[in-house]
Amino acid sequence: MLILKAKCPCGSGQDYSDCCKLIHTGKAKALTAEALMRSRFSAYYLGQQQPELASYLLNTWCPSTRPNSMELTDQPNWVRLKIWQTQAGQPNDKQGIVEFSAFYLDGLFQLEFREKSYFQRNPEGDWCYLRGDILKN
Repeated sequence: MLILKAKCPCGSGQDYSDCCKLIHTGKAKALTAEALMRSRFSAYYLGQQQPELASYLLNTWCPSTRPNSMELTDQPNWVRLKIWQTQAGQPNDKQGIVEFSAFYLDGLFQLEFREKSYFQRNPEGDWCYLRGDILKN
Protein backbone atom coordinates (compact mmCIF):
# COMPACT_ATOMS: atom_id res chain seq x y z
CA MET A 1 0.00 0.00 0.00
CA LEU A 2 1.42 3.37 -1.05
CA ILE A 3 0.81 6.26 1.36
CA LEU A 4 1.35 9.70 -0.09
CA LYS A 5 2.35 12.53 2.18
CA ALA A 6 1.50 16.13 1.39
CA LYS A 7 3.97 18.94 1.91
CA CYS A 8 2.97 21.43 4.56
CA PRO A 9 1.30 24.56 3.17
CA CYS A 10 3.50 26.72 5.43
CA GLY A 11 6.45 26.26 3.08
CA SER A 12 8.75 24.56 5.59
CA GLY A 13 9.45 21.71 3.16
CA GLN A 14 8.28 19.15 5.72
CA ASP A 15 5.25 16.91 5.38
CA TYR A 16 2.09 18.43 6.88
CA SER A 17 1.77 15.48 9.30
CA ASP A 18 5.26 16.25 10.68
CA CYS A 19 4.81 20.03 10.74
CA CYS A 20 1.73 22.22 11.23
CA LYS A 21 -0.66 19.31 11.80
CA LEU A 22 1.15 18.62 15.08
CA ILE A 23 0.47 22.20 16.16
CA HIS A 24 -3.12 22.19 14.85
CA THR A 25 -3.92 19.05 16.84
CA GLY A 26 -2.16 20.17 20.03
CA LYS A 27 0.55 17.50 19.84
CA ALA A 28 3.22 20.23 19.60
CA LYS A 29 3.43 23.93 20.42
CA ALA A 30 4.61 26.74 18.22
CA LEU A 31 7.93 27.60 19.85
CA THR A 32 8.42 30.86 17.94
CA ALA A 33 6.21 33.62 16.57
CA GLU A 34 7.18 32.53 13.05
CA ALA A 35 6.13 28.94 13.77
CA LEU A 36 2.75 30.22 14.96
CA MET A 37 2.46 32.42 11.86
CA ARG A 38 3.21 29.44 9.61
CA SER A 39 0.69 27.23 11.41
CA ARG A 40 -1.97 29.93 11.15
CA PHE A 41 -1.34 30.29 7.40
CA SER A 42 -1.69 26.51 7.03
CA ALA A 43 -5.01 26.66 8.89
CA TYR A 44 -6.30 29.34 6.51
CA TYR A 45 -4.94 27.37 3.53
CA LEU A 46 -6.72 24.19 4.64
CA GLY A 47 -9.79 25.94 6.04
CA GLN A 48 -12.22 25.26 3.21
CA GLN A 49 -11.61 21.51 3.49
CA GLN A 50 -11.23 21.56 7.29
CA PRO A 51 -13.52 24.29 8.66
CA GLU A 52 -12.86 23.03 12.19
CA LEU A 53 -9.48 24.81 11.95
CA ALA A 54 -11.40 28.04 12.66
CA SER A 55 -11.33 27.05 16.34
CA TYR A 56 -7.53 26.67 16.15
CA LEU A 57 -7.26 30.17 14.68
CA LEU A 58 -9.48 31.62 17.40
CA ASN A 59 -7.54 29.81 20.13
CA THR A 60 -4.23 31.19 18.84
CA TRP A 61 -5.57 34.76 18.69
CA CYS A 62 -4.81 36.93 21.73
CA PRO A 63 -7.98 37.35 23.82
CA SER A 64 -7.79 41.16 23.76
CA THR A 65 -8.19 41.31 19.95
CA ARG A 66 -9.90 38.00 19.16
CA PRO A 67 -13.15 38.10 17.18
CA ASN A 68 -16.15 36.27 18.62
CA SER A 69 -16.29 33.83 15.71
CA MET A 70 -14.95 33.21 12.24
CA GLU A 71 -15.76 31.25 9.12
CA LEU A 72 -13.18 29.62 6.87
CA THR A 73 -15.54 28.61 4.08
CA ASP A 74 -15.26 31.97 2.31
CA GLN A 75 -11.46 32.17 2.27
CA PRO A 76 -9.51 32.86 -0.91
CA ASN A 77 -7.67 30.01 -2.60
CA TRP A 78 -4.36 30.45 -0.75
CA VAL A 79 -1.38 29.04 -2.64
CA ARG A 80 1.82 29.88 -0.77
CA LEU A 81 3.50 31.80 2.01
CA LYS A 82 6.69 33.86 1.95
CA ILE A 83 8.27 35.12 5.17
CA TRP A 84 10.10 38.40 4.58
CA GLN A 85 11.49 39.02 8.03
CA THR A 86 11.06 38.35 11.72
CA GLN A 87 11.93 40.49 14.70
CA ALA A 88 12.32 38.80 18.08
CA GLY A 89 9.65 36.13 18.58
CA GLN A 90 12.14 33.48 19.66
CA PRO A 91 11.51 30.91 22.44
CA ASN A 92 12.71 33.26 25.20
CA ASP A 93 11.05 36.44 23.87
CA LYS A 94 7.72 37.87 25.03
CA GLN A 95 6.84 39.59 21.74
CA GLY A 96 7.62 39.13 18.08
CA ILE A 97 6.89 40.49 14.63
CA VAL A 98 6.62 38.51 11.41
CA GLU A 99 6.31 40.22 8.03
CA PHE A 100 4.95 37.92 5.36
CA SER A 101 3.20 37.67 2.03
CA ALA A 102 0.40 35.19 1.46
CA PHE A 103 -0.39 34.56 -2.18
CA TYR A 104 -3.81 33.53 -3.44
CA LEU A 105 -5.60 32.89 -6.72
CA ASP A 106 -8.33 35.13 -8.05
CA GLY A 107 -9.44 33.52 -11.29
CA LEU A 108 -6.31 33.18 -13.39
CA PHE A 109 -4.35 35.76 -11.39
CA GLN A 110 -2.11 35.22 -8.41
CA LEU A 111 -2.45 38.11 -5.96
CA GLU A 112 -0.47 39.05 -2.88
CA PHE A 113 -1.62 39.87 0.63
CA ARG A 114 1.25 41.32 2.68
CA GLU A 115 1.07 41.90 6.42
CA LYS A 116 3.25 42.75 9.39
CA SER A 117 1.88 40.57 12.19
CA TYR A 118 2.42 41.20 15.88
CA PHE A 119 2.59 38.32 18.34
CA GLN A 120 2.90 38.07 22.10
CA ARG A 121 2.81 35.46 24.79
CA ASN A 122 -0.60 34.73 26.29
CA PRO A 123 -1.01 34.25 30.07
CA GLU A 124 -0.22 30.53 29.67
CA GLY A 125 3.09 31.39 27.96
CA ASP A 126 2.05 30.32 24.45
CA TRP A 127 2.38 32.53 21.39
CA CYS A 128 -0.75 34.28 20.18
CA TYR A 129 -1.57 36.54 17.24
CA LEU A 130 -2.21 40.08 18.49
CA ARG A 131 -2.85 42.11 15.34
CA GLY A 132 -1.62 42.81 11.85
CA ASP A 133 -0.83 45.85 9.74
CA ILE A 134 -1.82 45.28 6.13
CA LEU A 135 0.99 46.40 3.85
CA LYS A 136 -0.45 45.25 0.52
CA ASN A 137 -3.82 43.85 -0.48
